[in-house]
Amino acid sequence: MPSEEAAGIIDLYQRKALDWIEGRARIGLFEKPWLDRFRALLPPAGPILDLGCGSAEPMAAYLIELGYPVVGVDSSPAMIDVCWRHFSRHEWIVADMRKLALRRRFSGILAWDSFFHLCHDDQRNMFPVFREHAAPEAALMFTSGPAHGEAIGNFGGEPLYHASLDPAEYRSLLDQNGFRVVSHVVEDPDCGGHTIWLAQLI
Repeated sequence: MPSEEAAGIIDLYQRKALDWIEGRARIGLFEKPWLDRFRALLPPAGPILDLGCGSAEPMAAYLIELGYPVVGVDSSPAMIDVCWRHFSRHEWIVADMRKLALRRRFSGILAWDSFFHLCHDDQRNMFPVFREHAAPEAALMFTSGPAHGEAIGNFGGEPLYHASLDPAEYRSLLDQNGFRVVSHVVEDPDCGGHTIWLAQLI
């Protein structure tokens, strides 16, 4: 069964949405090199699905500026309200990524700093969701932990849940769902210590 901290993630981000937005704005777009690798796999103006999009700043905003249509999904209505205010020509959806069924396919799927808040079984169950929303040769990029386990961080003085599968299991799940690993870096020192997976549907 998911822990109390895992079950509280959606409520935590809703209550602390403005704190998250303010804190994220101070960091800047340190993910740009990885976003550029991601978009190198996309066709021009290929549609992108951003799972756990937050306020759309800065990652989705960067892709929008480059001409990509973005559909953003987040469980926090407060975050999605900000997305609509700033980027009204794009589509923003309040939804739990674990239950997503848009009946549409995308050239790129992002789950950056969002997927790793799911418990182990929910992460395993996301790979068919990725596959269902992936167009032919779609790119998929997500962040995880470096090894199997769970960790509790801190956000606004409250516990913040993270989980990761073993790298071999991620590779197996990607393979089972038709994705090949393009690049995988553990705790990338040039990207804030993030562990990153970039894959492509084959």
